[in-house]
Amino acid sequence: NLELKAERRQVVAENVVEAATWCLRAADQGYADAQAYLGELYTNGRGVPRDSTTAVMWYRKAAEHGEATAQFNLGRAYEKGIGVPRNEADAVTWYRKAAEQGSPEAQAALGFLLAQGSGIPENDAEAVKWFSKAAEHGYDYGQFELGLMYALGRGEPQDYVQAYKWLNLAAARSENEEIKTQARDAKETIRRKMTNAQIAEAQRLSTVWRPTKP
Repeated sequence: NLELKAERRQVVAENVVEAATWCLRAADQGYADAQAYLGELYTNGRGVPRDSTTAVMWYRKAAEHGEATAQFNLGRAYEKGIGVPRNEADAVTWYRKAAEQGSPEAQAALGFLLAQGSGIPENDAEAVKWFSKAAEHGYDYGQFELGLMYALGRGEPQDYVQAYKWLNLAAARSENEEIKTQARDAKETIRRKMTNAQIAEAQRLSTVWRPTKP
């Protein structure tokens, strides 16, 4: 029923606008979680006009109060140059703050910048440390990047068993088709360099692995 669907969409839209109104009131009173959420609303144009500059303003307010999600989003804004001039050094600063609070997304993002030497001197060992934290928390991108680091012998001695394990987990668990495909392709590439015993061990490690809480 098209009319019923249209009515439902209208109700949802009205609820989002009302939620944004209440969120703005709470954000103005200094509640960091409301400020962080309001930043996301402005980023996505939900209940408010899409406005990257305003989103960054609210992310910054929440981030300065120690809100980890806002710190990650502010880091991403600096890395991509969305709502602020691109500044990878500032991205590193905010990603690190969020990563130290246990954000898997920030841990993986920080690891990537460390591996690339973007905004910070290249440091493969520290990149592996942060990818490992994100991967152990079950974050697919962290698992993918950690698998690549082991495959290439960057930050840790080359280890095809560990590489296969993490790429296998990323390929199996990710809901992101790009990550899933790239992890599967990388896994098949290193599989050709492994013995049957190594493959069996990597598969066993994948099976018994369980995520840790952030």
